[in-house]
Amino acid sequence: MPQGRPASVPDDGLTTRQRRTRPLLIVHTGPGKGKSTAAFGLALRAWNQGWPIGVFQFVKSAKWRIGEERALRVLGDSGEGGPVSWHKMGEGWSWIQRPGSEADHAADAREGWEQIKRDLAAETFRLYVLDEFTYPIKWGWIDVEDVLAALADRPGSQHVVITGRDADPRLVDAADLVTEMGKVKHPMDAGQKGQKGIEW
Repeated sequence: MPQGRPASVPDDGLTTRQRRTRPLLIVHTGPGKGKSTAAFGLALRAWNQGWPIGVFQFVKSAKWRIGEERALRVLGDSGEGGPVSWHKMGEGWSWIQRPGSEADHAADAREGWEQIKRDLAAETFRLYVLDEFTYPIKWGWIDVEDVLAALADRPGSQHVVITGRDADPRLVDAADLVTEMGKVKHPMDAGQKGQKGIEW
């Protein structure tokens, strides 16, 4: 069993305790399944530590009922671990009424990012799950340089985990921990549709 000893100790001027409690930027990317699942596993650990958790989903529809959402909301309301705040695209972070019936997804994504920046400045959460956040960056809805600057300047001990395929190389470079999920096989490749309890 690994003992958690680093292969080398960096010459960064930090004490062992400071290095151990340093806030991390984590990226889960790649074509394989499990990026969000792993991030929500981290959220369970954070909940157990009593940390406030903020989940921001950038692609999944506000109408979808995601299994992790229900579980983490129940846990957050239990009073036993940390509180959980859950926000989905077009729900929970955008109070702006826009004309027309078509949702402006780019504007919703930008407003979500602005809310995250406000929360980072206020140190609202100890763990942020920015689920499928790589996509609005890739699509040009959110400026990656703005993201990098805000994350580099975040105060306190706020951990951030970002999920999604095709993470911008600059985001990967800035991250402390990057996991690339590779796909070996997937039932959808054989024509099978997603299943309850597996995909949602």
